[in-house]
Order: sequence, then C-alpha cells, then structure tokens
Amino acid sequence: MPTRPLSDEALHLITAVQDALAERLGAHVDVQELQLFGSHAFMVDGKLCLAVKGDELLVRLPPQQHSATAETPGLRELDPRGGMAGYFWVSPAAYATRAQWRHWIDAALAYNPQAKATPRRAKSSATGLPPSPAGRGLG
Repeated sequence: MPTRPLSDEALHLITAVQDALAERLGAHVDVQELQLFGSHAFMVDGKLCLAVKGDELLVRLPPQQHSATAETPGLRELDPRGGMAGYFWVSPAAYATRAQWRHWIDAALAYNPQAKATPRRAKSSATGLPPSPAGRGLG
C-alpha cells in the first residue's frame, strides 16, 4: 500500500523540528530521521527524542515526571494505558507560542542523554536458526 502524502501542517512541523535541532545541536550530534509507527521520528544519538504525526509533536520526557506532565493542558499520553511513560503528544495549542515551542524541544533534548536506547532486534537468518550472540550486540 503506498504511503499517503504528508499534510502541509506535518511538513511545516517536520521542517520546524529539523531547524530547531540544527540550531540547538549543530552538526556534531547524530540525528536520524525515519518513519516510525506512522510518524516522522527524530532519533538523537540513536534514541527516539521527537516525532511528528499530522499537526502533533511527540516528545520524550523523563518517565519519573510522567504523572505531573500528563496534567499539562494540550498534552495526551502516547499510551493511555501507561505503557510508555514519558512519551506525550503535544497539540498545536500547547506549542503555539515561541516559548512553548522552545520548552518542548529543549525538554526533550535535555532528557535525551539520560534516555535509554531501545536495543535493536536481530533479524533471523534465512536458515531459520536464531542469530548468533555476536549478531545481537552481546559481548
């Protein structure tokens, strides 16, 4: 199934995140962009930091502050069942001002060095045998 074209709002928001990351991080930090769960994700140093889906901005914040952050108007939890502590969708109303925008970008970037990277899953080989320990990054 072909991918649907991104809306103008999503494209504008992706560009704004790219600009904010370039301004704050410069060229010395590894930032990768990829499609992840229907969103345009920004991986900073190999860890999910920000993402864009439609007109919403996903931010990754400290999980220990999840309950307090969840009370913020204009935010909704990525997983309302509580399985993804620290991940929030920020609505346009909650990033409408320059100060709000900076707050969310800076908060996600401030947490990124402490965030844990999700280990990559090894792909099984064509032989049907499980991958070797070296293929899983062990050792």
